[in-house]
Amino acid sequence: MASTGPPQSLKRSDTSLTREGDQLIITPLGAGNEVGRSCVYMSYKGKTILFDCGIHPAYSGMAALPYFDEIDPSTIDVLLVTHFHLDHAASLPYFLEKTTFKGPVFMTLATKAIYTLLLSDYVKVSKVSVEDMLYDEQDILRSMDKIEVIDFHQTLEVNGIRFWCYTAGHVLGAAMFMVDIAGVRVIYTGDYSREEDRHLRPAEIPQFSPDICIIESTYGVQLISLEMACPMSPSVVMASPSGLQSGLSRQLFEIWCSDKKKACVIPGNVVEGTLAKTIINEPKEVTLMNGFADSNTKIISPKNCQSVEMYFNSEKRLAEKTPEVGETVGGLLVKKTFTYQIMAPDDLHVFSQLSTENISQRITIAYTGAFGVLEHRLKQILESVESLPDEESEGPAFRVHERLTMKYESEKHISLHWRSDPISDMVSDFVVALVLNISREIPKVVVESEEATKTEENSKKAEKVVHALLVSLLGDGEVWREWETGDKCRWKCGAS
Repeated sequence: MASTGPPQSLKRSDTSLTREGDQLIITPLGAGNEVGRSCVYMSYKGKTILFDCGIHPAYSGMAALPYFDEIDPSTIDVLLVTHFHLDHAASLPYFLEKTTFKGPVFMTLATKAIYTLLLSDYVKVSKVSVEDMLYDEQDILRSMDKIEVIDFHQTLEVNGIRFWCYTAGHVLGAAMFMVDIAGVRVIYTGDYSREEDRHLRPAEIPQFSPDICIIESTYGVQLISLEMACPMSPSVVMASPSGLQSGLSRQLFEIWCSDKKKACVIPGNVVEGTLAKTIINEPKEVTLMNGFADSNTKIISPKNCQSVEMYFNSEKRLAEKTPEVGETVGGLLVKKTFTYQIMAPDDLHVFSQLSTENISQRITIAYTGAFGVLEHRLKQILESVESLPDEESEGPAFRVHERLTMKYESEKHISLHWRSDPISDMVSDFVVALVLNISREIPKVVVESEEATKTEENSKKAEKVVHALLVSLLGDGEVWREWETGDKCRWKCGAS
């Protein structure tokens, strides 16, 4: 198969870059300045993707295929198919069954369901010789087993390539693919439609702005032809429909609307919801049919096998300021496919797909001793042990180093509560060990109640009063005490 492109091969090779950043290469293997056999090859950071795999309807046999001989199919990481039309999917059985490609293929469920029906009919009605047949029905059935399904807005990752898809309108199951490699986003539209339809949603406008848009340009080229055909001298063009929803009037409006020297005359009544009704209110801007309105976008239309090279620097600085020499930098080290970044924990969910979570831990320990003994013992060892009010803890409790809370649950159990982190886990391990071994570590301590203490003090006061009374009556040498069993005493007076 002859190639009209440059002499260099697209097969993967080790080449050094001469410019700062990383080289991204996009090469149409089909549909380059032509309609048919859509197939776009893209490589970046050592990753390769193939978008669509169609045939040219004007040719037959090998001549209808994209320029597969310009690439090494075995090096392609993933193949993404936008919809089931022949010019976008009909060479897929050949590529899967008769080349060295071994990677995964993704398309939507509706596309896969219609793909096998459409290609089976294509094989049956093809008026070519057996020798020129690219594949048969058995090849189509075998290719079905190799096709995986992706849902709209579902994010998948293959070998460091993240991708998801949006609805594209056009036909049932048609998708536009957004691909993210090392932070560089590329959207491939395939055929799409922004017009409202009774049974299909219009093409979505992506929530993320892509760095590169590979877009189906069939109608874009038509607009360019219209613009070139318009006369330069003053003129009036009567174009329908008057609602400016589609057709020639809409195409001319989108070409001329940004020029202040041109005017749009609406000749009659307009229907609510149409563009004509919108511009009556003189808005500052309107959304074009393709969903894009950036006049600074650079447009490139390469021919088949003509590579477009772009350079991206995937390194992004997230810090508010550049750290000084010798300054300590702290954070979380995050690996994102190709690069490492240091992030603050609070920024993790902003600049990555990760997020931080807190783990609250609770453990219940069997303990039958006095709860006050634990607090007393911990205060002897640790610096920060604070009792908690009953209203806050719903019972006796204290906090250790502002990290762990110990609660009295019952006469036989206590519980520990803490938020997991390295330091809090270490404190909890220490407290658990202390509780489990406290009966062996320290002598048994009996905590007396206030009532028992007062009773003992009153007993001693009564003893002193009795002694003083007997001494005043009998003299100091005639009164003494004798202890009885049970820490009781009796008084002896004189010889009695």
